[in-house]
Amino acid sequence: MVEPLLQRLAKWSPTAVASENISGLQCDAMRRQRERQAEAVETYCYDPAAAGRAVGLDVPAANAEAERMLANWPATPSAAQRRRLSLVFLAAGEPASATVQWFRLPIAERRVDRGLTKPLVAYLQAQMTRKSETELVAAQLAARSGLERVWSVDDQSFVGAPVDEKAYGAAVARAWDNPATKARAAANEALYAGIGQPNGLLDLYRALNAPSLAAEAYQSDWGAALTEASEQAYGRRYVAYWETRNLRMVANIREVLGRAPGTRLVAIVGASHKPYYEAYLNQMRDVTLVDVQPVLR
Repeated sequence: MVEPLLQRLAKWSPTAVASENISGLQCDAMRRQRERQAEAVETYCYDPAAAGRAVGLDVPAANAEAERMLANWPATPSAAQRRRLSLVFLAAGEPASATVQWFRLPIAERRVDRGLTKPLVAYLQAQMTRKSETELVAAQLAARSGLERVWSVDDQSFVGAPVDEKAYGAAVARAWDNPATKARAAANEALYAGIGQPNGLLDLYRALNAPSLAAEAYQSDWGAALTEASEQAYGRRYVAYWETRNLRMVANIREVLGRAPGTRLVAIVGASHKPYYEAYLNQMRDVTLVDVQPVLR
């Protein structure tokens, strides 16, 4: 199902792949603010504790070790080196990058090794078939493209003023209850119904990257939220969160691009983020957006 999509993306020859995941370093920082970030940590963050104990590194140290290893990475690393880097990435809170290393190992070499315990191996094995864009698309694309990692660029560090969460959620839900949202839902239902057909996933990606999506998403989501009429302006608060999050995500992408000018980066992200990615990245110096539709033909 994913093969036609991977073939087309790999043919574009990316030199970096980014995904909608929170970095291990940000998750580590969020854990230190548990009173404010407990729910986000539970929802979005991988727990690196077992891998950290196995390798003897906390999250910052494991990230530094991964950087050190990659800076001295041989052209033809051994299986033991890949297993070690996979373990270090797990300890760094970067399971997608650990999965890239696992994909790049021969099947017979995907096994227990020093520090890489049976539970950790079982986790990596499960990651390879997990029904998630990060594993099925981003990690596989990175491995197929000869890359060593996936860049985690999501951001959930936004902390707004305290609000009545129940009232806030209800207000935003009312804003979303509009004809544009219903039309999007019906269109998506039809697309997902055909996902198991030949090229079904590819057709879905083509549709979700259509130029018309930005206006449709605005009308159903942020545009509707901006006109939400609560006295507390819950809809406007929601848009503030959304735009702040996307600004920070794009800043993370710009940082990755700056590590090696000329980088060809594929960003795997939810369709509602794409218009913001394009709007913000289009303002950056030394960044050129590439239309994905010809790539997906």
